[in-house]
Amino acid sequence: MMDGCPGARTQDFREKETKGDESGKRQSQLRQWPIQLHLVSPEAPYYQKADVLLSADCVAFTVGDFHKDYLKGKSIAIACPKLDEGQDEYVEKIKSWIDDTKINTLTVMIMQVPCCGGLVAMAQQALQSAKRKIPVKSIVVSLQGDILSEEWVEA
Repeated sequence: MMDGCPGARTQDFREKETKGDESGKRQSQLRQWPIQLHLVSPEAPYYQKADVLLSADCVAFTVGDFHKDYLKGKSIAIACPKLDEGQDEYVEKIKSWIDDTKINTLTVMIMQVPCCGGLVAMAQQALQSAKRKIPVKSIVVSLQGDILSEEWVEA
């Protein structure tokens, strides 16, 4: 018998064989499930020493080549700093990525809207309280999917 939602069960797709597609269809670059920050375990194997992408929920819908340009080769979590509750838990999960699973890098992709900045603030707060220091990059996306800025975040 399963406890909780079966959709929240940790699944690792990193070993999935990527085959060429004769139709030209682009392969998904998703390497794990779940992806919602509330549901992920920060100690899941796909975060171990990984490059992690923390993306605002809306980003993937605006950036046309999101999988190819930003998700490929990375583990991911998504969140909404405006609508999600329990954001103190988010800071602890990010800190656990840094200290416990020893991620290599963290890229935070947000939309240009003011409320999205909260996701970068959570990453900064986690970085400040973490024992390890890692490179953290912030990428801001326009409502039409253009990259407005890319910059390294200070702790």
